[in-house]
Amino acid sequence: MTQHNSFKTGGSSSGTKRNVLKRFERVELLKKRGTIKDIKRVTKLPKTKPDA
Repeated sequence: MTQHNSFKTGGSSSGTKRNVLKRFERVELLKKRGTIKDIKRVTKLPKTKPDA
């Protein structure tokens, strides 16, 4: 059985920068920027753009 092309490593998609951050990445970025200090709620985090 062969592997589907979308699952193979390499190619154009392996080195591209993601424009959507996971929650833990957003939390780290907001803490680093000093926007938030302590997170008390699970939802409604402010929107963030990744660093260029």
